[in-house]
Amino acid sequence: MLVIDCQVHPFLANTPQRPWANPHDDGRSHVTADEMVMAMDAVGVDGAIAVSPRGMYGFDPSYAVEVQRAYPDRFAIVRPVDPENPAVGESIAEWKRTAGAVAVRLMLGKHHGGNANTPGADVVAKEAARQSLPVNFQCGGNLDAAMALIDRHPETRFVLDHLGMYQPRTAPATPEAWADLPKVLALAKRANAVIKVSGACTLSAIPYPHDDIWDNLQRVFDAWGLDRCLWGTDWTRTYPLFPYINGVDPFRLNPRLSASDKANLMGETCARVYGWKPKSSWQQRHSKGRKD
Repeated sequence: MLVIDCQVHPFLANTPQRPWANPHDDGRSHVTADEMVMAMDAVGVDGAIAVSPRGMYGFDPSYAVEVQRAYPDRFAIVRPVDPENPAVGESIAEWKRTAGAVAVRLMLGKHHGGNANTPGADVVAKEAARQSLPVNFQCGGNLDAAMALIDRHPETRFVLDHLGMYQPRTAPATPEAWADLPKVLALAKRANAVIKVSGACTLSAIPYPHDDIWDNLQRVFDAWGLDRCLWGTDWTRTYPLFPYINGVDPFRLNPRLSASDKANLMGETCARVYGWKPKSSWQQRHSKGRKD
């Protein structure tokens, strides 16, 4: 089974040579490309979409580019774009020419103070469509405005981050974490949108394997269809709450999902949405290592 994590955030330590845009301490000082690959290899994840973390690097995608150059067979890359930047259209066109680039990210969640009605959001949607790039859309807590933007641009492929919700950063989650689920289900009617089932375990009120999230997730699967759902861990945002394997195994080992369901959710849909696959599977690399 092809396994692609639809959202990970490798980053370097905060140093004067490469300072973080927003210094903070949430439990770990770095997760480099090498460390991310080690974590993926330990649980059989073939590849990942490396999303440049805005909290560390703002709108500078240069470390994501380095990650892809170091492991072109394992990572595709996504950069956040600034809708307030008058040259945002040009930055998207430039990104399209970058090796491994598969999408841009628009962050207009309520906690970012974003305004989905800003004219720049429409520029991002139009230029991304012109460049045949999906728009990863972080719109948690701002779904009404997000729906309006999605409806204004039926030619643009939107990929809703994190189940379309603002996800908790502390455990356990409260029932209010799922408050926007009805709006998320309504969004499934938009044919130009797909949804990331990323960071889902942070919505749990109980410890691993987080069995309480599955009734709500099944409602998402039923509304959107597994051919429009992309699994991901959202590691490293989630590392203060659990290790990488705890974002993988609740899905990989879950008896509620058939083998074909897992194949769609954990890899094939992601590959179709982004038009990218890792060059080899974990099984192929592992077998080659045994022969050598």
